[in-house]
Amino acid sequence: MGNPRGVKRDFNQLERRRFRAARLFDQGASQAEVARQTGVSRESARRWFQLWQKAGKAGLKQAGRAGRKPRLQPEQLVALQHGLKEGPEVLGYGTGLWTTWRVADLIERQTGLKYHPGHVWRILRSLGWICQRPIGRATQRDETAIQRWKQMRWPAIKKKPTSSGARSSSSTKAD
Repeated sequence: MGNPRGVKRDFNQLERRRFRAARLFDQGASQAEVARQTGVSRESARRWFQLWQKAGKAGLKQAGRAGRKPRLQPEQLVALQHGLKEGPEVLGYGTGLWTTWRVADLIERQTGLKYHPGHVWRILRSLGWICQRPIGRATQRDETAIQRWKQMRWPAIKKKPTSSGARSSSSTKAD
């Protein structure tokens, strides 16, 4: 199930709820009553009860972080950040534009870990990098030729509305 997109779990609040359940178990409350008072499913209350029986209140402490542990270590992320700042030309690419394919190649060269380019953006976002388009224009761009094309050629090929007296080909229009 999980949380709605963008909503982070409050692990301290979740731990406080489990500790409240432990106090209720200490007072002799049933699992169903604990589930009602803490606002959780009966299955969660049952799991908490079993943990409480085995390890006491300490068994209900928060587990730490949620989800899979990251494959890249903090020092590898620092090295990746440094490699990104050097630019893709250092890796032999012809332009200074980073793509997710190129970043995946950089990660593999630095760490030996393979990442799908579709997942690299998450790493980039965690490092504070955002998607940007280059601001420069092509150096071989001929502005006068472009203006001439827009003024002369474009009006000739642009579709024009038919005259207002022409009949519609739509079968749904009334005559």
